[in-house]
Amino acid sequence: MKQPKVAVVMGSDSDLPVVKKCIDALKKFEIDVDVNVISAHRTPYEAEAFAKNAEKDGFEVIIAAAGKAAHLGGVLAAYTTLPVIGIPIKSSTMDGLDSLLSMVQMPKGIPVATVAIDGAENAGILAAQILALKYKNISMLLKQHKEDMANEVNEKNKKIKEEF
Repeated sequence: MKQPKVAVVMGSDSDLPVVKKCIDALKKFEIDVDVNVISAHRTPYEAEAFAKNAEKDGFEVIIAAAGKAAHLGGVLAAYTTLPVIGIPIKSSTMDGLDSLLSMVQMPKGIPVATVAIDGAENAGILAAQILALKYKNISMLLKQHKEDMANEVNEKNKKIKEEF
């Protein structure tokens, strides 16, 4: 079986510090990642071409990170039937609320699944959950991830109990 592949597209390279958490999450779940900078507004023809060719290029999910007007996810979703996950990036103007609303207020028929403002790690995990429907190894890694999180919380609880 081929290796699952996700496209991570950001509107600006200034989004990389946030997006890195998404890339790390995808790699943790053994998913190939292709990272791109494409702007919905400054390079619209490239955005269109990328989305139209994404499935043919072997991608199974697209993750789009953008700030301010944050139209990238919606533009990509308009040209593909692949699942698109949006990461609203916190901007200086409205602390990311503008980005969040731009992503979640998509018109009927063009959905963009959207995580929290700067919620890049969850975007990677959500992509892994989508791919886990097809790839059993990812499903097993996700189960282990959940167990690890539970163990971490239980350890913290134990330390708090001991202290108080």
